[in-house]
Amino acid sequence: MKKVNGLFAVLFFFGLTLGANAQSKTGADYFAGKWNILLKGLPDGDTKMFFVLDKKDTTMTGVVQDSTGKEIAKIDKVELNDSTATVYFTAQSYDVNLVMKKKDDDHVTGSLMGMFEAEGDRVKKDAAK
Repeated sequence: MKKVNGLFAVLFFFGLTLGANAQSKTGADYFAGKWNILLKGLPDGDTKMFFVLDKKDTTMTGVVQDSTGKEIAKIDKVELNDSTATVYFTAQSYDVNLVMKKKDDDHVTGSLMGMFEAEGDRVKKDAAK
């Protein structure tokens, strides 16, 4: 009987371990990395940009890159909660913000300045080479 109880205890703790690993990332842990963002309906047409977000202690920093990977702006500030990041930066002398909302583990939706639709996907490290 002790062996059966011991077996159930081992299985129980194994199940807890799997459950803890299955939790998805949130906040800075989720948004850190490189994001390929498509901004739709801008005056000059749809535009792709890369947002590279780096986790620094309790804050985030980063840069905005054009579709070729050239840096076009530094990120001034990032406001985070579990499933949303608001990224503030300057583009063409205007202070703008991009709201990124977690859709799933590797995709976001959102808007630029609350006016233009945005959708994006995480750039995988192998694909960034």
